[in-house]
Amino acid sequence: MNSMQEYQNWLALTAGNAQEQQELRALENDLGELEDRFYRELSFGTAGMRGVLGLGPNRMNRYTVGRVTLALAALVKEHEGGAERGVAIGYDSRNFSKEFARETALILASQGVKAFLFDSLRPVPVLSFTVRHLHCLAGVVITASHNPSKYNGYKVYWEDGGQLPPDRAAIITGRLSDIGYGDARPMDEKEARAKGLLITIPPEVDDAYIAAVEKLAVNPELTREMGKTLKIVYTPLHGSGNIPVRRVLKEIGVENVFVVPEQELPNGNFPTVRVPNPEEKDAFDLAVAMQKKLGADLCVGTDPDCDRVGVACLTASGDVRLLTGNQIGCILLHYILSQKKALGTLPKNAAAVKSIVSTEMARAICLKYDTELFDVLTGFKFIAEKIQQFEETGSNTFEFGFEESYGFLSGTDVRDKDGVNAVMLIAEAACYYKKKNMTLVDAIEELYEEFGVFGERTVSVVLPGKDGLEKMQAIMKALRDEGVEKVGPSRVMSTRDYMMSEPKSDVLYYTLEQGWACVRPSGTEPKIKIYAGAVTDSHEETNRLLDAYIASLRERMGVK
Repeated sequence: MNSMQEYQNWLALTAGNAQEQQELRALENDLGELEDRFYRELSFGTAGMRGVLGLGPNRMNRYTVGRVTLALAALVKEHEGGAERGVAIGYDSRNFSKEFARETALILASQGVKAFLFDSLRPVPVLSFTVRHLHCLAGVVITASHNPSKYNGYKVYWEDGGQLPPDRAAIITGRLSDIGYGDARPMDEKEARAKGLLITIPPEVDDAYIAAVEKLAVNPELTREMGKTLKIVYTPLHGSGNIPVRRVLKEIGVENVFVVPEQELPNGNFPTVRVPNPEEKDAFDLAVAMQKKLGADLCVGTDPDCDRVGVACLTASGDVRLLTGNQIGCILLHYILSQKKALGTLPKNAAAVKSIVSTEMARAICLKYDTELFDVLTGFKFIAEKIQQFEETGSNTFEFGFEESYGFLSGTDVRDKDGVNAVMLIAEAACYYKKKNMTLVDAIEELYEEFGVFGERTVSVVLPGKDGLEKMQAIMKALRDEGVEKVGPSRVMSTRDYMMSEPKSDVLYYTLEQGWACVRPSGTEPKIKIYAGAVTDSHEETNRLLDAYIASLRERMGVK
């Protein structure tokens, strides 16, 4: 793509809009920014489309949204009855999320496709649930998840409630070359409503979702008993989780929930945090301060689209410790399996699912409770596919799925990671351990004593722009061509290249003498990720190995 020629095309495209012309004209004196905006198109894949807000083909704007929506409309109409079944549309608190959602709905309507639109922001899992509940053929969420405020995105779901599978994502990508950025023409809203092509999703859907989440409680009597004494600080990080999370906690019997006031209301600028990501320690600064002041048992935080959850726990010594996504996943997995086993409600064909880069402690836990563990590629859509497979074949009963990136799910009515579901389970597990005079930190340490000290490390190397993309490709090519025989002190016992499997994915996984390592470019951000895992008898030895694995791979890849 010729950046300067494409820039001229966009000047012509926006000729009737003074504000957009002003934004584009300002780029004449910033050639680096101009190049970055126009050297390529935002890619569309199984995770949808995500990018920085602004004009240009490599940015999130009404033109890039409109173009993808036309391709989606064509895909929906190819299926018999698809236009009538329609598309459910949700959005979070990000800047322009509401506007892009409305634009999506009216463009679908212009193509004769019914659009079911929420009247205000909702979590991603609510949209996934809604697609299934209303029997829509597809769904769209406008969100950039936990990215910084300058980002937004467009995630597409299919009729099973999971993110768009690779084959259908490829169909949309293939159609984009025949669609111009100015081709989309939204229908007038009054006309769309009059023709029954734009429908506001009724509040009954929210009630049905909440009821579905609450049915996932393992031992409801426990939270009714202990919920009166549990103290939780909650932060929605200016996002969409505030209303449903608080509602669920109240209805299951957790009475003492304190919301961080500075982060309670939606705000797409996320003014109180560096990034609205519950994986990051500093995102919890306000919550932790409140936790210490109140002496709360724990604090939980959800990201803007409320599909990820982080936990900070007050320890017996009065310190606060943040749990990792792997630790949260193992606490919940162990709680669900152990308590269902004790209650006699664990099915004989129970199954759990995790991503390949998540902790191997899950395997030890599942082995103890006669539960089959399945590994899938990174991306919760692959966990959703396993759930669908279990239902179609009757082979297994899904109990829990998780990713190390703070995504968790214990039910089948939603087919994506669910922050509301996860917060409820975290509260229930906290009640269980509080009854034993233990914290969640005590819980994970107890698991380490039983199964070994598992540790994991994830490092993201940011490589922005055109040069960054080329460098990532060069790194992965070199690793494949030259091979890796040793990572830190451990020999590589075997290498799995997921470009050689189905579905293909740009992932290299190394089984080591004492653990594992993995390298993959992010599918949604300009970064390459390095993962490592180890298990020993002590925290010190496990951490020593992890440090060595990460340092070794950084050196091998030529990145700082």
